[in-house]
Parts: sequence; C-alpha cells; structure tokens
Amino acid sequence: MVRIFTVCVLCSVIANAQPAWPDSLDLTPEKTNYEKTSTYADVMYFLSAQSARSKDIRVIPMGISPEGKAIPLAIVAHPMVNSADEAKTTGKLIIYIQGNIHAGEVEGKEAVMMQIRELLQNPNKAPVLEKLIILFAPIYNTDSNDKMAYGRRPTQENSPPEVGIRENSQGLDLNRDGMKMEANETNGLFNIINEWDPQIFVDLHTTNGSWHGWNLTWAPSYLSAGEEDPYLYTVDMLKEISESVRTKYGLQFGPYGDYYMNEGWPAKNFYTYNHHPRYLVNQFGLRNRMAILSEAFSHEPFSKRIYSTNTFVTAIIDFAANHADEIKEINKESDERTAKQAGSLAKKGVRFKMVPSEVLNDMPSYDYQYDTASKRYRPMKSRTVLNNVNYYGGFEAESTSTVPGGYIIPKGLKSIVDNLRKHGIEVEELKKSKKFSGDEFVIEKYETAQRKFEGHNMATATGKFVATTKKFGKGDFVVTLAQPLGNLAFYLLEPESDDGLVTWNFFDESVERQKAGNPPIKYPVFRYYKSK
Repeated sequence: MVRIFTVCVLCSVIANAQPAWPDSLDLTPEKTNYEKTSTYADVMYFLSAQSARSKDIRVIPMGISPEGKAIPLAIVAHPMVNSADEAKTTGKLIIYIQGNIHAGEVEGKEAVMMQIRELLQNPNKAPVLEKLIILFAPIYNTDSNDKMAYGRRPTQENSPPEVGIRENSQGLDLNRDGMKMEANETNGLFNIINEWDPQIFVDLHTTNGSWHGWNLTWAPSYLSAGEEDPYLYTVDMLKEISESVRTKYGLQFGPYGDYYMNEGWPAKNFYTYNHHPRYLVNQFGLRNRMAILSEAFSHEPFSKRIYSTNTFVTAIIDFAANHADEIKEINKESDERTAKQAGSLAKKGVRFKMVPSEVLNDMPSYDYQYDTASKRYRPMKSRTVLNNVNYYGGFEAESTSTVPGGYIIPKGLKSIVDNLRKHGIEVEELKKSKKFSGDEFVIEKYETAQRKFEGHNMATATGKFVATTKKFGKGDFVVTLAQPLGNLAFYLLEPESDDGLVTWNFFDESVERQKAGNPPIKYPVFRYYKSK
C-alpha cells in the first residue's frame, strides 16, 4: 500500500513513469505510513544503497558537524565527474538542492532522496542529466535531525509525531549564519559553493506561519545590492512553474509570506521575510546566482507536504534543464557587470525597507475569526479567496553608499580577511607601501543591541565619510571590487550596511579600543578609489 501511494505521487510528477526499485530504496516515511521521518542512519543507508546500484551518484562529505558526523553531499551526474573542475569542463549547468537546514522541517530531506531515486531509477529522467549536474544535500543539519521528540512542530499537526530541532548542535540557526559563518555546516557549504559554483541554489523548508491556502510558497533571492537580472529571471521562473503545476497537478503554489493579524481580517496585506543575506537564499543575489526558497505548508498532512515539495523540486530541475544555457548566460553577464562597476562611484543600497511589489487576486486562504475571549484572530477550517491584497515582496534602498574601487584592511584585522576568504572573495596582501586616495569613515554613533540574536549583540554604526589620502604598508590587505563577488564584498565591508561585518560585531574590539582613547572613532577599513 505504501509503495502504491509513492508510485502514484511520483507518476503525477514524472509523466506516466513506473519506477521500480528494491526495498532498500524505500524511504522511512513510505515504510511507516508517514508516521516517521528518516534518521541520519536512514539517510546514509539510502545513499549507500543507491550508490551500490548506480555509477551516476558519488557521495562525499561537504563538512563535518560539531558532533563529528559527515554531512553528505550526493553528486548526481551522467557520466560521473571526479571534481568540480571536471564538472565545469562539461559545460553542464550545476545546481545545488538542500533539505533539513532546520531539522524539524523534514519534508525537504525526504523529497531530496526521492529526487535522487527518480533520477537514477527512472529511465525517463535520463535527458535531465544530459544538461545538468546536481548536488544534493539531503540532511544539512545532521546533528539535530536525530534529537527527535514529540511536539517539536505543533504547527505541523504533529505529523510526523517526532522530529528534530531547529538549531544545530551549537545552538545556531543555520539559516542566519550566511554572513558571519560561525557554524561548521556553513563553512562546509561554502567550500562546496566556492569550488563547484552552482548556478541555482535551492533551500527546502516548511513554514510555521499564517494559514494561507497555498500548498507551497516560494521566494527568490531578494534583491538588495546585487544585480537585478538573476532576481527578475528567478521571479519569472517561479511564476511559470506555479502555473505549470496548477495546470498539470492541481497544486497551488504562490509567493512566501505572512499576515499581520493586528491589521484585522480579511487581510489586505501579505508580507515576505526580510532581505538580509544572513539567510542563505538571499546571499546568492549578492553572488550573481539564482536561488529559491521553498516552504511547504505546515498544516497539510505529512505525505502532502512531501508531495508538494517533491513536485516543486522536479519542476525546478526540469525548468533548469530546459533553460540551462540561458541561466548560465544571465549569471555570467551579471558577474561581468559587477566587476566593471568597481570605482564607478555608483550608488548602491546598504539599508533597505520592505515595499509592495504586486497586488494579489484570487489568493487562496483559510478564513480567520476574531475570538473575543483571547482577543486574537484564529484560523478556521473554512476556506476563502482574498482579492486586492498588497504583497510586500520587494525592497527599496533607504540608505545608499558609493561604490569604491575597493577597501584596505589593516594587517591586524586578519579575522575580517579570514571571513572574506571563506566567502570566496579575493583578498590580496600588499607587498610594499602604497598610497591610496579615498574615504575614511568617522563613526559618530556605535550602538549594540541589548538582547542577543544568534549569540550576538548586533551592532549599528552611523557617521560620515571624509575624503583623504592614506599610506598603507606591507602586510595590509586589499580587496578590489573588480571581481565577481564585488557586491558581496561591498555589503560585508560597508560600515552602515544592515547585515555586514559591523552588524555581526567583527569591529567591536577596534571600536571599544578607540573609545578608551580620544574621539573621533574611525572605522578601520579604508574605502579607496585610486592608488598612487
């Protein structure tokens, strides 16, 4: 019975395919009537069993978790490639798909294994691997996956009853670590990203928010200081995919968001999450790559959530295969534009506000009713359709800064350089003394939050730039913005950036040391325009 259900689900996604596989490739949900999710051992067993049956999968560790578990990365390719360099020589589009960044949101983990099984067991999927090389990370948060207990995700109707916890074993939310890069998992991920350079990044989640009526919601890599073409293309891709799955399978996919119930009901506004590149999907906009957030709807049955996620991933893979050359060209042109803008004196945003991007009509939703006892709106079982809903899915700069030629980092700030290099940003060391003309930032106010977030009392610097010429010596570091990751370097190093290294306390010690002396306090990173 379980096998029949699985085949039916996959047949609805993969045009009349009838895949056959041995019991060793059945997944834990399929074997338990969707009462359980896969453990770490289950995932590793599946990958081993699949590897024993196919030459088109190779499993490598993308890193080691704090508790010593290998974080598996499954490379699926035909023919197999032995390195990232070899993969690039094929000319195929490389994409990366991960599940389980939050170990209570388990649908992505199961859907990733279904995708691997489909690609390697279903002959009808062979054409996909003529165009794509796919990197799958089914169980990104390995440590917390097995810390299972009842009631961890009550918004998922406790289905499955037991799941893992959100944070990793360091207590870090891995989807808030994209800029500071403190987690083993994040460092392992970006080793892969920098080496393989996937053109599309997909991160699979399950929402715990509003009772909208979509089976799954999505978001692109939100546009901040990055190039707009990958963002615009991704939005069009997601809308095309949504229409396709609605027509073919009757599933309703739409943009990610939440209602603010203090605004009353029926809702007139629907809000996405913020643009910060600490969220992994958002960072890829600064890397000139396309990225997609997937959020299954938590209030549907576990089997339906897996089905929706699996359908979405299949549609992304098929779209990528059909548009591989176009995707590569858009990203390549964005790299070139980024490198050319260094020293252009253009203005780019460093702080952003959420704004409406479109009006949603025929938006499916559950109804809400005001409860006078609790003085709260509560979701009902009845369904409704909302119209004229302002979707806050865009961001506008509320503060900008000038794009310089690059930055000079004093040699005493090696922790800054280490962070940039982990991101893949090129940093050079001065071999001899040199003068640079540019701007020095004078900090007029430096504030740190009273409450910790992800272990940090987040900081904000405000002040003014003062034009000057400074001499730097041997051993100081130069970061030119004339490189593909120039936008990311800009966002990390601008002192007033809303999610840069100032935000994450990388400069606290330097600022405090200057406070102990005489003002003014100077931001230690120099913004240069020309060298002399």
